[in-house]
Amino acid sequence: MNYLVAVLSDRIQAEAAYSALEKEGLPMNAVAILGRGYQSADEYGLIDPNEQATKLAKLMAFWLVPFGFVAGLTFSLITNLNTFAWAGEIGNHLIGGLLGAASGAMGSFFVGGGAGLTAGSGDALPYRNRLNAGKYLIVVQGSGALTRQATSILRQFEPENVQGYTDS
Repeated sequence: MNYLVAVLSDRIQAEAAYSALEKEGLPMNAVAILGRGYQSADEYGLIDPNEQATKLAKLMAFWLVPFGFVAGLTFSLITNLNTFAWAGEIGNHLIGGLLGAASGAMGSFFVGGGAGLTAGSGDALPYRNRLNAGKYLIVVQGSGALTRQATSILRQFEPENVQGYTDS
């Protein structure tokens, strides 16, 4: 499936582009307008970067917290540090493991959440930002021939951006 996303500056321009696509005979079930008064990014199914970041952070925590516990415990056993005299030998090793687990949790939060927020969203975040700025998106999905035809029609309206995608 191919996708074409065009960013238009105002509602009048978006409606004119939609009408031009309809006039040229494109199937209107393959065309959508996103923006104020039309579908929102969530309704259309545009990826929410915060949701992706949370999912990635949880996935990383699933592996990093136990690994951090084992690494902290192993480090404590190897070095035989007596950092907390009140805890005793076994207590020191358990505290070392807990500190390692906490480090794993922090790593999953900062790396998984931060990387998921910036990289995991692809182009969804810029499109969401444009929608929040009052712009409109025309999205056409279909065959390569359909998106090429839509591209030539939409270029007449001088969109801010036209981007094609292929869903494999």
